[in-house]
Amino acid sequence: MFNNQKVPKRISQTVLNSLKGGVVPRTGLPYIAVGRKNEIEALLHDVDVIGEGGASFRFITGRYGSGKTFLMQTIRNYVMDKGFIVADADLSPERRLTGTKGQGLATYRELIGNLSTKTKPEGGALTLILDRWINAVQNEAIQESGLLPGDPALSRVTERKIYKVTSEVSELVHGFEFARLLTAYYQAYIEGDDDKKGRVVRWFRAEYTTKSEAKEALGVNLIISDDDWYDYLKLFAVFFRLAGYTGLLVVIDELVNIYKIPNTVTRQYNYEKMLTMYNDILQGKARYIGVIMGVTPQALEDKRRGVYSYEALRSRLAEGRFSRPGARDLLAPVIRLEPLIPAEMLVLCEKLAGMHEGLYGYESTITEEDIVDFLKVEYDRIGADANITPREVIRDFIELLDILYQNPGTNIRELFSSEDFEFAKSDAVSDDAGTGFTEFKI
Repeated sequence: MFNNQKVPKRISQTVLNSLKGGVVPRTGLPYIAVGRKNEIEALLHDVDVIGEGGASFRFITGRYGSGKTFLMQTIRNYVMDKGFIVADADLSPERRLTGTKGQGLATYRELIGNLSTKTKPEGGALTLILDRWINAVQNEAIQESGLLPGDPALSRVTERKIYKVTSEVSELVHGFEFARLLTAYYQAYIEGDDDKKGRVVRWFRAEYTTKSEAKEALGVNLIISDDDWYDYLKLFAVFFRLAGYTGLLVVIDELVNIYKIPNTVTRQYNYEKMLTMYNDILQGKARYIGVIMGVTPQALEDKRRGVYSYEALRSRLAEGRFSRPGARDLLAPVIRLEPLIPAEMLVLCEKLAGMHEGLYGYESTITEEDIVDFLKVEYDRIGADANITPREVIRDFIELLDILYQNPGTNIRELFSSEDFEFAKSDAVSDDAGTGFTEFKI
């Protein structure tokens, strides 16, 4: 009934399995995107700024299951289509912004390991990016000079173009060694020396733990450290632009893991690193790079342990006097996600019903009225107006679709009148409690 849009089965399978498991799928998001129009437009404005040589830093805050990760993944997929490279990582006890045991470097390694492009969206794109850069320079040299491959003169033209890129990079902080290694990778590529190429990539991935090890392998007396890994993200952003890409978007989720650090001093060091990155970007010291961080409201606003416990960040990020629910300043550094309204959830459920129908090849008997009744049950629970999230509603709805598919003789009304649904109805609040269903019109 709702199968209006043809969705490849592999994408439908991934989307439905991910959502039922409570996680955001990496692919297929455009098929289920609803709401968040204003938030997306605000972030896309940042994307335009980055593409013109600027930089941006945003926090996206919302409760677990409210759609933070979904929004960030949606932007991730969009910018890759626009020629951006995306680096994303989730923080954890082992991955922070800084730490005495290399936790900041672990985050950098995760980001570089997850480098993604439109043609390699699953990550691991660093070698591909470097090889394509060299190929593009060679092709450009051929077109401009008219020389044939194998001509020694063509190599000289190509090397001048390579040098032009590396010289621009070398002017930045830590750029000299970075440029040397780009040149070393080019030379290894020309010579067909895969071993040397691998050693250079290891350096870019911060896999050398001592300077002597790096010097022995590559002749450079420098390694990426826990203190300066952010500087190398800025270098990569400029290099990616010179290599023909639009820019670099860095997506860091699960900032709550900094909030959970038990040691006050360690937490403050992480917030200090965050402040350094924030100031650097907003003061115009970075180019072609955007940073988006996902955080829960408590991890952001708790003045004892959260981001706001660091006064310099609180004073920069706290909402002004005029911002309020329904009229947020989406140009501010923090984007606060409003709950999806029931009408938007209806559209989402219809999309999922159509996707489910197409995946399993059956004709669904569920109607729009059935979905409205389902949403009423979900939203009419005590406290749902403040606490229910899209994740919970979606998971319940996919389970409902699975049950109806596996039990064709089951009537949806029978499910709604089952013990579990009756319990939910007994806990229901009246429409004037703010569920939004008083004005829910079909």
